[in-house]
Amino acid sequence: MRSRTIPLREVYVWELPVRLYHWINALCVTSLCITGFLIGDPAFLMNGTEAYFNYWFGTVRFIHFVSAFVFFFNFVFRIYWGFAGNEFSRWYNFIPLKRCQWKEIVNVIKVDVLQVSHKEIDSIGHNSLASLIYFITFLLFLLQCLTGFGMYAANSTAFLPKLFAWIVPFMGEICM
Repeated sequence: MRSRTIPLREVYVWELPVRLYHWINALCVTSLCITGFLIGDPAFLMNGTEAYFNYWFGTVRFIHFVSAFVFFFNFVFRIYWGFAGNEFSRWYNFIPLKRCQWKEIVNVIKVDVLQVSHKEIDSIGHNSLASLIYFITFLLFLLQCLTGFGMYAANSTAFLPKLFAWIVPFMGEICM
C-alpha cells in the first residue's frame, strides 16, 4: 500500500447551481421519457368509459410540455453558468482545445477503458474525456430541444413556436 507524500486538501468543485441543474435535469428527463412513451404509444391506456375519464392524455401532454420548457430553460441557465460559474464549470474545461486535454483523453482511455496502463490520472472535477462527453451531451440536448420545439410548432398558431417551424422541413421531416 502506497502512502501519499502530498497532503490532501478539500476543493469545492460543484457549486449549488450545478447540483440543482443536474437534479432538475434528472427529473425532467425522467418525466419526458415517461410522458413521451405515453404520447408515442397511448393505446394500452385507452378504454371505452366516459369521455371525461379520457382527458388523461391532455394532462400527459401538458406535463410533457411543462417538463420540456423546464428542461430547456434549465439548459439555458447551464449555458450561462458555463461563463459565470467557478473554474470547474467553465466551458473551456468541456471543449478540448489544448494539447494537454487531448493527452489526458488518450490517457483516460488507456487507463479506464482499455486498461492497458496503470498510470494514475489526477483530475479535480471531470477529467478531459468526461468533459468532452458532457459537451457532446449538451449538443444533443440542444438538438433534442430544437426538434421538440419544431414538432410543437406544427400544432401551434402562437408566434413563439412558429419561430421553430423551419426545423422539421430542415431535418427532412424525419422527426414527424
